[in-house]
Amino acid sequence: MTTLKRTIAGLATLGAVITYANAGAFAAECKDPETLVFSIIPTEETTQELDIYKPLLDKLKEKTGKPVEFFMPTSYASVIEGMVNGWVQIGVHGPNSYVLAKEKDPTLEVFATYTKTKGHFQEEGPGYRAVLIVKADSKFDSIESLKGTVLGLADPASTSGNLLPRMVFGDKIGTGPALEKYFSKVVYTGGHDQSTLAVKEGRVDDAFVATHRLDNVIDRGLAAKEDFRVLWQSELIPQDPMVYRSDLCEPVKAAIREAFLTLHEDTASKPFFDGIKSTKFVAMKDSDYDIIRKLVEAEKAANQ
Repeated sequence: MTTLKRTIAGLATLGAVITYANAGAFAAECKDPETLVFSIIPTEETTQELDIYKPLLDKLKEKTGKPVEFFMPTSYASVIEGMVNGWVQIGVHGPNSYVLAKEKDPTLEVFATYTKTKGHFQEEGPGYRAVLIVKADSKFDSIESLKGTVLGLADPASTSGNLLPRMVFGDKIGTGPALEKYFSKVVYTGGHDQSTLAVKEGRVDDAFVATHRLDNVIDRGLAAKEDFRVLWQSELIPQDPMVYRSDLCEPVKAAIREAFLTLHEDTASKPFFDGIKSTKFVAMKDSDYDIIRKLVEAEKAANQ
C-alpha cells in the first residue's frame, strides 16, 4: 500500500501537456497522464470483491492504451480529495459526494452511471431509493415508534445515508436536518453495509441504507431479506455517477467514455455486471444531479 501511495502521489507530475492553437487563439492545455488512476467510494465491492472490477480496468487499459492503477479509498472524502488534487483521474462517487467534489473543483465531470437489475429491495433502472430499515422481529413498527432510538447513518458525504434522511425525512418528522432531536443517538457506521449489519446485529435500532447496497449484503449471504422491515422509503435518486477530470485531453476522455459505455458488449464483462447487479452503463450529464444540489442547498440554508 505504501508503494501504491507513492506511485499515486507522483502522478500529478507525470501529466504531459498538449497544446492546441486555433487561429491565433490563446493556447489551451490539457493533461495526458502516463498512468490513469481509478477509485470508487467505499462499498462492499471495493473492500470485499475488488476482483469483480477487473473487466472494467482491463477495458480502460485497452481503450486508453495506458496502465490503470486502483486507489483503495478509506472514505468518501478520500475519493473526493484524490480527484480534486489530481491523484485520481477517474472516480465513482455517490450523488452527494459528486456534488460536494464538483463544488471544490469545477473541472470534475460526470459522464455515466449504471443501470441496476431488479433485486430484493432494488428496482430495475438507473435509480435507487433510501430506505429506513429495522429488524423484522423488533418492536418497531412505525415511524412514531422510532422516537428515542439509536439511528445509523452511513457517511457524512452519503446521499441516501445522510443527506436525504436529514433533509427529506427530517422534514417529515419535523426536525429538519437535526435528526438528533428525534433519535436518542445518531452514529455514522462508515458505509451502507456496516449500517445494514448494525441493524441485524442490534448495534443500532434503525438505519438509512440504499436499496442496492442493502441487496449487496443479502447477496453476500451476510443477511436475508426476511431479516428486515422497511418503515419508510424515498423517491428515486440517480445512481452513482462515473466521473473524470475534464482537464484530461479529449482523446483520453473519449476513450474512457467508450470503455464504460461499450463494456456490456464484451462477453468477458458479464462477471463484472453480475457482480454489481447491473446490465450496462448509460450516459449521464451534470444536470441529472441537480436534484441533489437542491437538497444540498436546502441543508445549507437550514444550518445557517
